[in-house]
Amino acid sequence: MSTPSLLLDRLHRAGLRDAVSVIPAEGGVAALAGIATRREGPPIFVKAFHETPADGLFAAEAEGLRALRELGGAATPDVVRAGRDVLVLSVLEARPAREDFWEQLAHTLARLHTTTVHDRFGWSRDNWLGRSRQDNTWSTDGHTFFARSRLLRWLPEPRVRAALDERDRRALELLCERLPELLPSRPACLTHGDLWAHNILATRDGQPALIDPAVSYMWPEVDLAHLWSSPHPPEAKPFFARYAELTGLDDDWPTRMPIIQLRQHLAVIAQYDHDWGAAEKVRATLRPFRS
Repeated sequence: MSTPSLLLDRLHRAGLRDAVSVIPAEGGVAALAGIATRREGPPIFVKAFHETPADGLFAAEAEGLRALRELGGAATPDVVRAGRDVLVLSVLEARPAREDFWEQLAHTLARLHTTTVHDRFGWSRDNWLGRSRQDNTWSTDGHTFFARSRLLRWLPEPRVRAALDERDRRALELLCERLPELLPSRPACLTHGDLWAHNILATRDGQPALIDPAVSYMWPEVDLAHLWSSPHPPEAKPFFARYAELTGLDDDWPTRMPIIQLRQHLAVIAQYDHDWGAAEKVRATLRPFRS
């Protein structure tokens, strides 16, 4: 079944029978997505998998979108349906190629991170990063949580075992043991959790809007590292300085980015046959820890 046909079928099964056609959306890598035209009402965004990884995946994503909006003040799409096999959202606009948009995003992310400080790391339920479950078991220690639930949890995955040799895996374990020396203690706050540039869109009036979250209470630099370490457009340059100014971030933060971004690189290796250079980046970061 083609992507438009599958998405249209999922919409009809979810009760949205006035949907008449779907145009596939570009940008995502984990799920199928498209914009559906309806006989009645505005267009809607629809997202599904050929085989849904778990029953609660889309409910957890919808919960994350609401948390970002209601707890952190970030703009997110409206949730129209969140069923087992389909997620239906209101349609957002493409991200404008303007520096002032990224400055606005710095304010959005700074507000999210500074107004949602929490006394524990984790979330009230597990959710998903792409097609993989994200372990959100509560912890009062950020270094322990990051090591256990964001780094070491990827080592048993078959693609990770194939990409990293025994010395690499031991180097990751050693890095995790030394995390308190390598990363400063920070309080937890609400984080988006998968904040690469494709998950940043715009509202109708041109304000930043966030999609595809994998939320948890975690260090704010998790979101910063994702944007810093993954491709972002030239007009994003003002974002990082403005965010640091708004949050009082120290000048050494760029040196921490490769360690924090290990989590996303490992997730990419685990889920995709083509890892876009993630394994090479992991090995480079682990090189000082190889015995």
